[in-house]
Amino acid sequence: MNRWLIGARPRTLPAAVVPVAIGAACAVGLGSGVVWWRVALALVVSLSLQVGVNYANDYSDGVRGTDDARVGPARLVASGLASAGSVKRAAFTAFGIAAIAGLAIALSTSLWLLVVGVAAIAAGWFYTGGSHPYGYLGFGEVFVFVFFGLVATVGTTYAAAEVVTGLSIVMGCGTGSLACALLVINNLRDIPTDREVGKRTLAVRLGDVRTRWLYVVLIAAAFVVIVLAAIDRPPVLIALVAIPLAIGPARTVLRGAVGPELIGVLGETGRLQLAYGLLATVGLAIT
Repeated sequence: MNRWLIGARPRTLPAAVVPVAIGAACAVGLGSGVVWWRVALALVVSLSLQVGVNYANDYSDGVRGTDDARVGPARLVASGLASAGSVKRAAFTAFGIAAIAGLAIALSTSLWLLVVGVAAIAAGWFYTGGSHPYGYLGFGEVFVFVFFGLVATVGTTYAAAEVVTGLSIVMGCGTGSLACALLVINNLRDIPTDREVGKRTLAVRLGDVRTRWLYVVLIAAAFVVIVLAAIDRPPVLIALVAIPLAIGPARTVLRGAVGPELIGVLGETGRLQLAYGLLATVGLAIT
């Protein structure tokens, strides 16, 4: 597989696609209609930010040496597949693409979106970059929930119909919960190595047992959100069909799986996220 595709971490991309799809579905049926070309640009923004964050993390963790002992997929800098400089350039290229697409949306809607865009890019870089990366202090889940949950979902609805709705905020909490669940599993797996290098992720701070329960709570919260959203659009209850996909990974996590076994849970959680996103999108689009 191409090294840059490896560095982009394709398995994380559903976290960028699902909130855009759900945000667009939330805009269906509103009086102004859906401007689909802006939805397409919102998808470009979300995917580019995700890829940019992945490359930025690869670069920052690689130059710090915190990726030297990993259980998960190989990183470009730590494994020597690419130079630190080239990975850094790749990160800023992805961020640049996101900025251009976001500018086009802002110019056709509201320039206030530029502030959101700048904040998203800065948060993506300083997650593991800079002298005091907040991802090393246990705030990574906050970033993921806000930008790959609320902002991506609500922002897409706004781009599509120029309105912020309560439904999009509620569904943004659901997409954010699942995106956080992916990060929690990743950090649960890396607790031993992160602790050794002084990386104080939320998982390291909470400890093994409480992190496992956090994962289960996040998964459950995503389905509670569906019930709340059904008050506005009852057909969204179809997303509850995805619940069986959550049972297996939750059981695996609660029985104490470690190391490579958690990589499988990461994949299962990604599939759950895709199923949830597809079903919720279909349900929300029925007005």
